[in-house]
Amino acid sequence: MTDYFVHQSSYVDDGARIGRGTKIWHFCHVMPGAEIGERCSLGQNVVVMPGTRIGNNVKIQNNVSIYQGVVLEDDVFCGPSCVFTNVLNPRSQVSRKQEYRQTLVKRGSSIGANATIVCGVTLGEYAFIGACAVVTSDVPAYALMVGVPARRVGWMCQCGERLHVAEAQARCERCGSTYQEREGLLRPSPVPS
Repeated sequence: MTDYFVHQSSYVDDGARIGRGTKIWHFCHVMPGAEIGERCSLGQNVVVMPGTRIGNNVKIQNNVSIYQGVVLEDDVFCGPSCVFTNVLNPRSQVSRKQEYRQTLVKRGSSIGANATIVCGVTLGEYAFIGACAVVTSDVPAYALMVGVPARRVGWMCQCGERLHVAEAQARCERCGSTYQEREGLLRPSPVPS
């Protein structure tokens, strides 16, 4: 008996590792060698390829393919039909399996519906990628990215609210977290002792 749920229309191949409390919904395919953590949710028609790693409490919405080389850390959200790639210059007649590039999505990041993440990039912790954005380079932690190609238009709190920075300081109106902006990066403010 398993301690995770798999809908009867889905396939989990031998050799895949699935964590406790994870739910795999309709028409999914999890391939051998894929690792999925605890308390994850895979929506309809999700494919998880061999050699991928998915952390705990990850939400993957409908129609997303997690290709070999993609690593999703804990608490990542992948919106409906977002896209990952794993080769920069694909050709159907040329095998590029030795050229797969790793894509790292760090803890707490959110990727909007229909966004594309080009392989070989890192999305920093709690980055927020807007719907339909095309990410072609590394994204700093807490960055709000939109457009084609994606560009930073602001900062997001760990709780998912947009931050307003004044004089290099920001305080979230929802959760009260504070941040400092320095040298083009945003960091949580140190907790006073």
